[in-house]
Amino acid sequence: MPELPEVETVRRNLERTVSGKTISSVKVFHPKMIRGMEVAPFVDALKQERIERVERRGKFLLFAFEQFYLVSHLRMEGKYFPYPQAIEKDKHTHVIFRFTDGSELHYNDVRKFGTMELREKATVMQVPPLAQLEREPFDPTFTAEVLAENLIRKKRSPIKTALLDQSIFLGLGNIYVDETLFAARIHPLTKAGALTLDDISRIHVAGVDVLQKAVESGGSTIRSYVSPSGKGEFQLQLAVYGQTGVPCPRCGTAIEKIKVGGRGTHFCPNCQQVAL
Repeated sequence: MPELPEVETVRRNLERTVSGKTISSVKVFHPKMIRGMEVAPFVDALKQERIERVERRGKFLLFAFEQFYLVSHLRMEGKYFPYPQAIEKDKHTHVIFRFTDGSELHYNDVRKFGTMELREKATVMQVPPLAQLEREPFDPTFTAEVLAENLIRKKRSPIKTALLDQSIFLGLGNIYVDETLFAARIHPLTKAGALTLDDISRIHVAGVDVLQKAVESGGSTIRSYVSPSGKGEFQLQLAVYGQTGVPCPRCGTAIEKIKVGGRGTHFCPNCQQVAL
């Protein structure tokens, strides 16, 4: 699933390629992707509307129009591809936005898990799904103390599981939680309630740093993720994720993989000790 760095990379490319364009028509080939209304009113609402900008909130993309947002979640396999002119639809293309200049934006999704819905601008941040999200990790008001307070709600959960909750630490997914915990020297099975404030401070610093570096590298190309302009490069810097059996870059111990909350989890058994 694309995480915050990948979604931010997509946002930046969409901002450059479709911001300022006016939609002339919309074709929806998989109606279940459209949430909150039927396809016909969804299509009608977007006709002749101009994309003012493309924003992001956590892992959600927000296409800003004059009166409303189109809120898009890529889920597992969603991708946007802009084209300078109309082209034949791919078998995995489920929504096509045609612009008045003749260009198109195709939404491609092999798994068909992605969603789109229209929300009023005035309330979009006050109602689900965006209302439950923690503030952006790069927001200076998101501090280690805020993270510590959030983790109280998850004190019985393994820290790996807790950090995947977007109301705890926004933007972290499976890849970047593993990288964050490695950088902070915290074992993924450590209970959130067993962490000291110093532990949490290290997690906070590491998480923000990992996400920032991943954004700067265009995200991580793992399996099928690809940005509209090409592949990300942060996978070349991954210390533990996907590195099972590879020597730890810090101590040389073989990286191990276990399941935590049903999620494949990578760590160094020497550098990351379980806190009891």
